[in-house]
Amino acid sequence: MGRVELDSKAKRQADFRLCNVSSHMTELLEIRADDPKMHVLLIPGNPGVVTFYKDFVESLYEFLEGDASITAISHLSHTKKDWDHGRLFSLEEQTDHKMDFIKQELENIEVPIILVGHSIGSYISIDMFKRSSEKVIYCIGLYPFLALNLQSTEQSIVGKIAASRVVSVALSLIVASLGFLPRSALRLIVTNSLAKSWSAVAVEATCSHLVQYHTMRNVLFMAMTEFRKISKQVPGIALSIERGHNHAFSCTEAGASCVAKYVASLIKNQLLHSRQ
Repeated sequence: MGRVELDSKAKRQADFRLCNVSSHMTELLEIRADDPKMHVLLIPGNPGVVTFYKDFVESLYEFLEGDASITAISHLSHTKKDWDHGRLFSLEEQTDHKMDFIKQELENIEVPIILVGHSIGSYISIDMFKRSSEKVIYCIGLYPFLALNLQSTEQSIVGKIAASRVVSVALSLIVASLGFLPRSALRLIVTNSLAKSWSAVAVEATCSHLVQYHTMRNVLFMAMTEFRKISKQVPGIALSIERGHNHAFSCTEAGASCVAKYVASLIKNQLLHSRQ
């Protein structure tokens, strides 16, 4: 009986819900523990579509043995529906949005908050950590995008596309046109071009969110403000670039599980040291 209860406690599916944060509809992916000892808030990369992180959130909950409530929060207008009517949001506005969420949803919880950021979400998490109350006790950056790599061809291409409004609009329209295809055809294109090793969850997130015009425009606009804002000076933060899985770790079940296990070990070690 004890074994059954332990498995039931440590394995749960993440729930999706919409939340109005400072008048902006926000997509959340969350698991609520019965008796949480901490609350983990996941800040996504770019694109900030929370469903990309479903496998990671569920694995992290399991590796933390059901002791943490976990919330993954979307970026503004990186959503399936265009709640903000075409408005574009900068990196700074995305950060303010996450701070508003903490004040609105997590301010009165009695357990400590741990921030986990992925890619540009690491930069956002650092800024949040500096601005937050003592309740936010720890910050982890996964595959952090904290400084420009002038040798990176990929960053150079993305930077040039994002810097041009004309190119960004054109590319967003092209991508959005794929959304008119039958879902089965779209899945086939995504799987054969971008996501040969991706999980079904990641493929579905791509098909449901990234082929939306408003999402692509905000992905590229946020990228433009990322390139303008990024700093090489980073204060104390636990940074992780795990070997064996690439930047898009959350798009494969194996990558999500491996990184979740590593993050859980960091969190457990931090809590152990904080009690000593």
